[in-house]
Amino acid sequence: MYSFLLVLIYTAFVSLGLPDSLLGAGWPVIHGELHVPMSYMGIVSMVISCGTIVSSLLSDTVTKKTGTGVVTVTSVFLTATALLGFSFAKRFWQLIILAIPYGLGAGAIDAALNNYVAVHYTSKHMSWLHCFWGVGAIISPFIMSHALTVANWHSGYFFVGVIQIGIGILLLCTLPVWKANKKTFTTSTQQKSLRLSDVLKIRGVTCIMLGFFAYCAAEATAMNWASSYLVEARGVGHETAAAFASLFYIGITVGRFFGGFITDKLGDRKMILTGTCILICGIALLMIPVRTNTLSLMGFVIIGLGCAPIYPCIIHSTPRNFGAENSGAIIGIQMASAYVGVTFIPPLFGFLSKKAGFDILPVYLLIFFILMVVLVERTFRLTATERGTLK
Repeated sequence: MYSFLLVLIYTAFVSLGLPDSLLGAGWPVIHGELHVPMSYMGIVSMVISCGTIVSSLLSDTVTKKTGTGVVTVTSVFLTATALLGFSFAKRFWQLIILAIPYGLGAGAIDAALNNYVAVHYTSKHMSWLHCFWGVGAIISPFIMSHALTVANWHSGYFFVGVIQIGIGILLLCTLPVWKANKKTFTTSTQQKSLRLSDVLKIRGVTCIMLGFFAYCAAEATAMNWASSYLVEARGVGHETAAAFASLFYIGITVGRFFGGFITDKLGDRKMILTGTCILICGIALLMIPVRTNTLSLMGFVIIGLGCAPIYPCIIHSTPRNFGAENSGAIIGIQMASAYVGVTFIPPLFGFLSKKAGFDILPVYLLIFFILMVVLVERTFRLTATERGTLK
C-alpha cells in the first residue's frame, strides 16, 4: 500500500504538469482566434499565478482539515473543469474567469503533495516526483501540436481535460489508500494550523522564502527567454533555438530522474550546492565571447541539468530544517513566493532587455542564482544552529 500510494502521488503530479505548458504551446493560435494581442497571454498567466498564490497560502489550513488525499482529488477535478472550460471558450474574458479555478487547483495540489512527500518519503522520491511533473509538462505541447494539426486548440484543451478527469476518478476511487498508514495520516491532519505571521517568526523562514523566490525566478526566466536569447543575442535560427530551449527543459526532467539515484547518499544540502556549481558552469559558457553558437547551446542544457535537484531538495529539506509540524505551512509560503517570482521576474527581464539587450541574460540569471544559494545556505546554517548540529 505504501508503494501504491507513491504511484498515485506520482500520477497526481503528472496531472499537475500537464496544463503548465499547454497555454504557451497553443497561444500563437489562440490569440489570433480570440482577436487579442500576443501579450495578453501574460494576463491569463498572471490570473493563474494569483490563484496559485492564494491556494498555496491556504493549503496548510485546508489540508489539515480535510487531508492530503481530499485536497489532491478536489484540486485535480478543479483544474480538469477549468481545462474543459478552456476548450469551449469563445471569448478572451472567458479564459480569465476559467483561469481562477485553474490557479486555485494547481496551487493547492502543489503545496499539499510537496509537503506530504517531504514528510513521509526520502529525498529520491521528491526528485522523482518533480521528474513526473516534467513528464506531464513535456507531453502536453505534443498533445496541443497534434490537436492543431488534426483539429484546433479547443481539442487540445478538451483532450487534456479528459485525461485530468480520468486521473481524478482514479484518485477518487483510491482515496482510502491515503489512510494506509493510519498513524501518519492522523498525525498530519491533527496538527495545529499556523498563521502566516507565526510562520514568518520562525528563524530561517524568511531566508528560505526569499531563496526559493530567487531560484524559481531564475529558472522561469531561463525557460521563458532561452529561445529569444539564442535568436537575438547569438543569431541562432528559430528552429534550432526552439529545439535547444526545449532541451533545457528536458534537462531538468532527466536530471531529476537520475538525481534520484544519488540524492539520498549526498543529502539535500550537497545536492543543492552541486546543482548550483553545475548551472554556474552553464552560465559561464553563455558568457564566453566567441562567435560559435555551440557553447551557448550547451550552456542552456547544462543550466537545466544544474537546476534539476535544487527545487525538490529545497522542498524536501523543509521538515528537517523546521520540523514536520511546521512544514505544511512553510511549504505553502515557499510555493507562494515561488509563484511570485515566476510571475514578475521573467517579465522584468523582458523590460530590461529592451533597454540593455538580450546579452544581459547570463548576468541576470547569475545574480538570482547566487542570491538563491547564499540564502539557502544561510537557512541551513540557521536551522542547524537551532537544532544544535552546526559543524
